[in-house]
Amino acid sequence: MLAHNVIACADTKDGAEGCIGGTSNHVLESVCSSLFPLWWLKEWKRRAYVDIVVRLIDLEKLAYLSEGECASAMSSSNTDQLDAAGKKPCPLCPEEKFKACYSHKLHRHLQNLHWKVSVEFEGYRMCICHLPCRPVKPNLIGDQTSSKMGAHYHCIICSATITRRTDMIGHIKRHVNKGETESRYIAASAAKPPREVLKEADTDIQVLPNYSTPQKTDSYFNPKMKLNRQLIFSTLAVLAEERKPLECLDAFGATGIMGLQWAKHLGNAVKVTINDFNENSVTMIQENCHLNKMKVMLDSKEEDECDEALEEGEENVGAIEVTKMDANVLMHLRSFDFIHLDPFGTSVNYLDSAFRNVRNLGIVSVTSTDISSLYAKALHVARRHYGCNIVRTEYYKELAARIVVAAMARAATRCNKGIEVLFAVALEHFVLVVVRVLRGPTPADETAKKIRYLIHCQWCEERIFQKDGNMVEENPYRQLPCDCHGSMPGKTAIELGPLWSGSLFNTGFLRRMLFEAVQHGLDDIQPLIKTLICEAECTTLKQFSIHECGVVIKTPDTGTDYYVVHGKRKSNEICRNATKKQKAEANAEHPSFYYNIHRHSIKGMNMPKLNKFLQYLSQAGFRVSRTHFDPMGVRTDAPLSQFKAILMKYSTPTYAGGQSEGHVQSTADTRTDCIPMSVDGRADELMGNDKSSDESLFPDVLTED
Repeated sequence: MLAHNVIACADTKDGAEGCIGGTSNHVLESVCSSLFPLWWLKEWKRRAYVDIVVRLIDLEKLAYLSEGECASAMSSSNTDQLDAAGKKPCPLCPEEKFKACYSHKLHRHLQNLHWKVSVEFEGYRMCICHLPCRPVKPNLIGDQTSSKMGAHYHCIICSATITRRTDMIGHIKRHVNKGETESRYIAASAAKPPREVLKEADTDIQVLPNYSTPQKTDSYFNPKMKLNRQLIFSTLAVLAEERKPLECLDAFGATGIMGLQWAKHLGNAVKVTINDFNENSVTMIQENCHLNKMKVMLDSKEEDECDEALEEGEENVGAIEVTKMDANVLMHLRSFDFIHLDPFGTSVNYLDSAFRNVRNLGIVSVTSTDISSLYAKALHVARRHYGCNIVRTEYYKELAARIVVAAMARAATRCNKGIEVLFAVALEHFVLVVVRVLRGPTPADETAKKIRYLIHCQWCEERIFQKDGNMVEENPYRQLPCDCHGSMPGKTAIELGPLWSGSLFNTGFLRRMLFEAVQHGLDDIQPLIKTLICEAECTTLKQFSIHECGVVIKTPDTGTDYYVVHGKRKSNEICRNATKKQKAEANAEHPSFYYNIHRHSIKGMNMPKLNKFLQYLSQAGFRVSRTHFDPMGVRTDAPLSQFKAILMKYSTPTYAGGQSEGHVQSTADTRTDCIPMSVDGRADELMGNDKSSDESLFPDVLTED
């Protein structure tokens, strides 16, 4: 049940204090409690009045609670007897605004001025109030002081005063979305709002209404971020094989779904801490822990409420520590092996504290959802948050990933630490960056050297990182492979950054992530991880085969296999071998950025199929692969001029109507003289209908045109 305060006043009249027209205060209180049993009498002033009623007649009855007519008002329930009374004042207006009048005029006043503009909520009407309940600053006009009575509404839930009707409606909706439908001024408890139980990866969670809208709920849960949660889980599973037990932190728990999945599937290998600053979210996390039959630790003391549920099973599940603290304070006070930051928006405010106490060789993962600034839709916000100057380019998603990595690198170097980027993913809703922390001044110096500016040509969209050095170049346009500055008037290039210029992927770590994804049955991220492995080595020749005994990743370039057996794994040997492979693969970095084949297509020409075009670039002697950043993107070390030349060479005129991908007989053939002869010599062989073996390596979203 909902209630609101009855705003009533008592005036001293005829020398009797605490009486209203001969009616004592306790009699008036008993009368009001019988009329309005859910309202609490808050104050006593000149008259008894309320602004929250169920019926219009309740306002009229309240006007009769003065001058000894309480009993007649109580015994009378029809308007005919109410009309027989004399002049009565409005219970919601002061005397200077509305003078006392007869009942028929009072009825019309209450209906038109108060009842029609009321806000309805669960059968109650919050009428507009003109009494001086809301303090208004006085206005000084000459020597006189005038105070204006402000009209307002009283919230039925929190007793706040709202001036506008639209604001009052929005205020009530926010209470409902947060589950706050119980008045704090009534002792009777209201029923809890309905909650929905969702299930993901064998983990049950309770969510509130509007759980997918962060502005309308405290416990935010986005089903579209399932891919993000699985990538982070695979990362933690790989780290758990290197050393255990791990102290893991989910700094922004919300519903606690991510920390619950860690503890439920990794067991005693991890010690999970779920933190949130919102009290309602902390309560929700505790309830979700009990729902999944897990122990809860509050201030290092274990709760005993769920011991009976744990007797049924869950032998390997450890206790989950739930904390209510600011994320920066928690990360300053304690050290962790794995930290995940997923705030609503940018994460730059938490990077310094995250790198301050993270242990050596630990992992920090950051999920940034401020894609409007990272994807160059709000340039001023990107400059304010990340200190970067960016524009919208064809490779804007990789640009966003390098912006986040650069921010993490600067935060790590300030703490005398370096980073090694394990992988970076930029999809539609988020940018995920996972780095390994390397302590010491030497890794910090190496990390700082990889933060550079990017020179971007606005005519042809060629790009290149500036050379490392302190000397000022006389003509920085010389660094660009294109000659647009010489052929076009004015300034043709801009400087973007600072950005991360190093590698975005670690092949060895991604291979182990693929194995963990197969072991735990994470089918959704396996195609993406395969794409990341091919992108990390910039090749389309890798073949992946998954057997019952393990995962085999064949590498034709080296002629060796990376083979892991499921049941007979030795964690120490795997860690040592993986570390050696990571060091060996760190030297062969993938090319920076990619080209969109549609962006550079020739007008009036039919482009070759994407997989065929990858073969042509590979046969020309360039490294080439597809990219998860763009379904039609091509990552290659070929200059843009040769990229366009090969694309034109194997395009056909639209008027020809043929599907064969032969040479274009035009003057453009003279522009392909710089291409190696292997392309011309094997062009006929590549015209066949043989499909590329790498078509099955990419997810369904990476389809051909």
